[in-house]
Amino acid sequence: MEILHPMADAYALAYTTAEDELLQEVAGYTNETHAHAHMLSGAVQGKLLELLSRMIQPERILEIGTFTGYSALCLARGLKEGGRLYTIELRASDADSAQSFFNKSALKDKIILQVGNAEDILKTLNEGWDIVFIDADKVNYINYYEMVLPAVKPGGYIVADNVLFHGEVLEEKKQGKNAKAIHAFNEHIKQDTRVEHVLLTVRDGLMIIRKK
Repeated sequence: MEILHPMADAYALAYTTAEDELLQEVAGYTNETHAHAHMLSGAVQGKLLELLSRMIQPERILEIGTFTGYSALCLARGLKEGGRLYTIELRASDADSAQSFFNKSALKDKIILQVGNAEDILKTLNEGWDIVFIDADKVNYINYYEMVLPAVKPGGYIVADNVLFHGEVLEEKKQGKNAKAIHAFNEHIKQDTRVEHVLLTVRDGLMIIRKK
């Protein structure tokens, strides 16, 4: 299902600041070589993440789901002096690709990539988060959310990707475990009085959640 008309999507891209050379390289490599290139954040969403980060000026960012590194590079641009971004990736091959791009960035010393199961790694992190970006396996979105929310600073943000899941959540009868999981996550957030939130129809849907 097309969530956004292709002409509107193209228009938004035309009036969004263009990617720099490194982000173009990440996007080009991913689109040319990766079987799941559609998972890439892309220019419009990437710039939105960057500008949100610059507005918030975080000291600590957590990303669950690195993929090939595009979104981490965008988010890291808003970090304060001395800030750090921790990003977690399950697949070693994707982590290797991401690290190769991080190494080319002026922000490389601010990005800490950890490889393995996110739930296990989250238990080892002792930080207070200004921004958390969730973009990993959909069936665990609620688990990740509940694990990180206590560590999000009051007034801090969680951003969840793919909350429209290719339009499948719009169907009256949800099909597939991922669509069902994302719909359950959206309902979970809707009922959570600890936060306020807005669902944006950008790309595949972004939920921006603010901890009260």
